[in-house]
This record gives sequence, structure tokens and C-alpha cells, in this order.
Amino acid sequence: MTALKLVGGFGSPYSRKMRAVLRFRRIPFTWIMRGSSEDVDIPPVPVALIPVLVFPGEGGRADEAMIDSTFQIRRLEKLIPTRSIVPPDPALAFLDAILEDYADEWLTKPMFHYRWKYAADIDKASHVLALDRDLCMSGDTLAKASRYFADRQIARLGVVGSNDVTTPVIEASYRRLLVLLDSHLVAGNRFLMGARPGAGDFGFFGQLSQLAHFDPTPAAIAAAETPRVVSWVTHLDDLSSLDVEDARWLPREDAVAALRPFLIEIGRVYAPFLLANARALASRASEVRCEIDGRAWVQQPFPYQGKCLGWLREARLALSAADRKFVDSALESTGADSIFSA
Repeated sequence: MTALKLVGGFGSPYSRKMRAVLRFRRIPFTWIMRGSSEDVDIPPVPVALIPVLVFPGEGGRADEAMIDSTFQIRRLEKLIPTRSIVPPDPALAFLDAILEDYADEWLTKPMFHYRWKYAADIDKASHVLALDRDLCMSGDTLAKASRYFADRQIARLGVVGSNDVTTPVIEASYRRLLVLLDSHLVAGNRFLMGARPGAGDFGFFGQLSQLAHFDPTPAAIAAAETPRVVSWVTHLDDLSSLDVEDARWLPREDAVAALRPFLIEIGRVYAPFLLANARALASRASEVRCEIDGRAWVQQPFPYQGKCLGWLREARLALSAADRKFVDSALESTGADSIFSA
């Protein structure tokens, strides 16, 4: 297979997620920094987001580019069956999809919050991420680029949901996630569902590659409280050497038992947000207002996360009756079940 092209950035959790996926799956690719001199002749995409995954055209057709890491993963699964990151059991694959969605759409809130709320984090990110595009830029150019980048990103805090009202919820959810993952690892689970990683693992990794490794404030928390998680993130970055030929996913009941603490956390924070966001979108309200974990939550409605809710519900309905019954039982009393019953 001709090498793919992955256009992204070191500071993008979704770019790091997809680079780790390609490395684990041993799929040949070329890493291209967005905005660098190598970022040329990339086919257009509907929205200027990263990562962009470029597939070589067939039969003389032009190369094709796509965005959205979740759908990039699914297309790769169809093209290349080996070293899959989707469990063959449809019910477990669905639970893995919930984990990936939580990572992509909720954990990005603490990632963006910590990076653009605190002075040390703003200073590091605005300078280092600007330099990622051009290591040789002058000091004056860097100062201007850093100010521009910081101002633009800080202005987006409200879109993601970071504000004075939501800060306690966001920061408490990050600390709980660290503890949950640490406990999962201590129990002997190298990955979320056994001896090989799923899409959910790479979703967690993408956000934690920033939270636990790059941004000073959340990285200090992780290093002090859960160094095992910091090491896990290092391992996930390149699993190309991992032998998975004989490694198996956890059996159904064992997987549900291992995942239940994560599902409860999803029910605690992500589910109430998804439902409130959907109500706000349906009523064309200007704000999402609800209670999460006993505290007030307020932010702008997020249309894409409305689509995520719809996709999760469609995926559940696409399961066989038996698999849907198993999934519903696994989600019962976690709070995550409200996503599908409301």
C-alpha cells in the first residue's frame, strides 16, 4: 500500500491520536506538520481542521483527504483488517465507541481549559506551538505569532465550555479520570479492554498526550498523583512493537466489569452535557444550562456534539436485539444509559 499522509500538529490531541493509531497498526505514512513547508498539495477538506488523512487515489484518481479521527479510524478498519483497534464483538465495539466519544468530546474540555486558562500553560503553548511550524522564526515574529495564537484560542474557551462556572466540574473530572485509569492499570489491565488497545485507548491517549505530557498545570497533577498514567501515555505513543497476534480482547463480562467505573464517570459528566446540549440545539437556545455532578454548567451549544449523540444512538439501534440487550444491561445504572433512554 502506498504511504498515507497525515497532516497535523504536535499540540493537537487528535493528530497525536491518529499518529499513534497508524504506528500501532503498522500502516506506512508520512507525518506532515500543518503550516510547514511540507504542507503543500494537500487535497481540500470541508473544514480547516486537523488531522487531515490523505489516501492515495486509485486508477489515476486524485488523492483524497478526510478529517475527523473517528471516521478516519473506521475507514482504515475497512481497508486494512490486520492489527485492528475495533473489537470483533459488536457489543464490545459499541462500548469502545462510547469511550472514544467521551475522550474526543469531553476530555477535550479539560485539555483546552488547562491550556488556555492558566498563565504558565498559555505562555508555553503559545510559544512552543507557534515554533512547531517554523523553528527558525525570529524573536519578533515569534512574539507576534504567540500573541495572535493565544488571543485566538483564549477567545474559544466559551465554545468548549470553560468558564468560571464550569471550572470546578472540568478540573474535578480530569482528576477522577486520572485515578480511574491508574486503578485500571494497577488491576493488571494494560489497555481499556485487555491486552490490546482499542479506539477508546487512542482517544484517551490523544487528550492525555497534552494534559499529562505537555501543558504544565495538568501535567504536574498527573506526575504527582498518577505517574503510572504518565508512563502509559508514553507507551501509547508508539505501540508498533506490540505483538497482538495472540492477544485477545477481554471476554464480555470481564470487559464490562473493567469498564464500569469509566461508564459511571461518563454518566456523571458527559451524558448530562450531551442531553442538555441536544435540548438547547433543538430549541435554538443561546446557552446550554444544566447541572453536572451537582454543580451548574453553562456554555454555548455545540452542534457537532449534537451529531455525536445522534451517531451513538444510531449505532445502538444498529446492533442485533441480543447485542442491544447486553449493552443496555452493561450500561444500566451507570448514568450513561440516560444517553439512550432520554
